[in-house]
Amino acid sequence: MAEQTSEQHGEQSAQLSAANTFHPRLGDLALDLAKGGQIGVVVALPSDNAKSYHLRLPGGGGDWRAQPDGTTLRPVTVGITHVSPQRRDVAYDRQVQRASLPITVHHEDGGTSESVLILDPAQVERLHLQFAQLLARRDQGR
Repeated sequence: MAEQTSEQHGEQSAQLSAANTFHPRLGDLALDLAKGGQIGVVVALPSDNAKSYHLRLPGGGGDWRAQPDGTTLRPVTVGITHVSPQRRDVAYDRQVQRASLPITVHHEDGGTSESVLILDPAQVERLHLQFAQLLARRDQGR
């Protein structure tokens, strides 16, 4: 195994931190590490007129500025309540042997987003058996 010089380590960490930088848009919620994890709404972006992000407490109140490169900002995640299948066909890719089921992700704030549930053949078979058992129990109850 080849050894890496400290120069290479420095390049990698610079690439990692640059790739992980969060650049919020207007109206996004952002957590600011420089303010002890305070959450704010982005009300202004860095530009020729403003040299930093401008954030405000949700619902109004205190304002502050955050670094223009976004290094102290992190996205605020909203919890997921449940996931439901969409009314679209499941696709199967024979080359990679994966099924993809379009789903809707339901968030705690009432919002939704679309995603895909990826299943390998063993998972598809297990779900097939579980749903067959579920349908049989449903039919017994009628």
